[in-house]
Amino acid sequence: MKQFFKFMFASMLGFCLTIIVLFFLLMAMFAAALSMGKKEIVIVPKNAILHMAFDKPIRDRAPVTPDFTNFTKFSMEKNPGLDDILKNIKKAKEDDHIKGIYLDLSNLQAGFATIDEIRKELLDFKESEKWIISYADYYTQASYYLASVADNVYMNPMGIMIFKGLNAELMFLKGTLDKLNIEPQIIRPENNKFKSALEPFFLDKMSEANRKQMTKLIFSLWDHVVAGISESRNISEKELNEIADKLSVFKLNENAKEKKLIDGLLYKDEILAELRNRLELEEKEKIPFIKLTKYIAAKVDKGKRKYTRNKIAVVYALGSIGMGEGDDYTIGADRLSKAIRQARLDTNIRAIVLRVNSPGGDALASDIILRELILAKKEKPVVASYGNVAASGGYWISCHADKIIADENTITGSIGVFGFLPNLQGFYNDKLGITFDNAATNENAGFPSINRKMTGYEAIVMQTFVESVYQKFLKYVSEARNMTVEEVDEIAQGRVWSGTDAKEIGLIDDFGGLDDAIILAAEMAEVEEYKILSLPKQKDPFQQIMDELMGKGAQSMIEKELGVNYKYYHYIKDVSEMKGVQARLPFEISIN
Repeated sequence: MKQFFKFMFASMLGFCLTIIVLFFLLMAMFAAALSMGKKEIVIVPKNAILHMAFDKPIRDRAPVTPDFTNFTKFSMEKNPGLDDILKNIKKAKEDDHIKGIYLDLSNLQAGFATIDEIRKELLDFKESEKWIISYADYYTQASYYLASVADNVYMNPMGIMIFKGLNAELMFLKGTLDKLNIEPQIIRPENNKFKSALEPFFLDKMSEANRKQMTKLIFSLWDHVVAGISESRNISEKELNEIADKLSVFKLNENAKEKKLIDGLLYKDEILAELRNRLELEEKEKIPFIKLTKYIAAKVDKGKRKYTRNKIAVVYALGSIGMGEGDDYTIGADRLSKAIRQARLDTNIRAIVLRVNSPGGDALASDIILRELILAKKEKPVVASYGNVAASGGYWISCHADKIIADENTITGSIGVFGFLPNLQGFYNDKLGITFDNAATNENAGFPSINRKMTGYEAIVMQTFVESVYQKFLKYVSEARNMTVEEVDEIAQGRVWSGTDAKEIGLIDDFGGLDDAIILAAEMAEVEEYKILSLPKQKDPFQQIMDELMGKGAQSMIEKELGVNYKYYHYIKDVSEMKGVQARLPFEISIN
């Protein structure tokens, strides 16, 4: 009887605790629902400094992610996306209350093309004769490239600066597969020698073709970065490369200052004193910072704007391409093609900008999306805008745009395809003791199978299919870029190109960022006044809350926990989900 009461009271306690937890969750949801209808009013103080701290990954369009840090604090504040950043730098330029920008760059997480877009907007900001100051505890090459645009660049005296040139590092899994007795069966067109996405499965180092393309790619990216720093810091490109070659500033001394890469070594209190001095504040006066996350909600009076029904739709294609719905992190053929179709059928939308930041993915999904783009192009102007990467399937879905705009540091091209079918028979038999047997009605009824090696005939069928998909890819690009199939094949074969080289060989039309693409689309549509409509439509905050509670926010949680190592998890996850023929970049490349 004693045990009975013990278990009964324990069960009652557990039930009560569950009720309490659910009560607080429901209260948080209720508070969120009430706050959704209220627009936060942000007043920018006079003589304010816009504080821009890029301590989370910068996405082209940030998803709204609820923050359940504890039961007493609930936030729907989102990490600004690139669209928010560019828009608010532009706003700060016209805002009389903003006197300058403070770049806090210790933890910058962004690709070089993204940094380039922000950098160009900051250069435009400086035309207002307002100032920019950059500070970091340490500088990576990426964060220093952004910092170099500032009027003054400072660093912690104990900090280090990494300035060494670019290094493309690839991860190879052949040794792992050998140990597990897994045979990778690779199917790719015979002349796709540059299509290196599958090399990690059957090689233990880069092929000569891959080494050639990687070397050209990183030299192109590095030359653009060095040219930008050279112009901003008034240091010759030759001297910058000498500094990189000798690791001259990788020391705890005044070298970075002596080499003119930075203007001073300051502790945090000293940089704050410098900011007070610029605002002519007393020593103990509070600095009127306004964080970017807050400034997004601030209104700047631009006078009366003309009412217009005209819209430019910006359709975001972000992440790996696959079938189904996708989300804010991945491209789903259904969701994205629906968004393009919506933009095509809406008569108030006068032009479409397809913003692509994708390494590619499923060929079938890519083709479904391209079909909608071709239909849209018949109705209204379509401009493609490329971010950090728009390659393989990312290029496939956008190649038929009227104009393609990319950054010099965009990674694009990779026109090629492959098929991948692992043979797990050895792994199952030797490592797990599992065997398979079957009964079939027809000669090839068991095709394809990961439980055995392909027969010679099956390999021929797969090869023929993959070759036909590649030819279709070439034909699309040929029609879109006004080239012969032979000319496209010459620059295709799975090869990746920088934006700089892509313009030279005709894969893109011009250099520019998202804003440039929007302006071009408006000009092509012959509209002067217009609003921006972002598609696909994101989930409302309440649905986001429900997704978090149902466990659908796991990806953002995993990314937060793994940090810089998330790319390895993402790589393995993407490989495990490959189905059908893939038009995909070797996305495991780490350029640093």
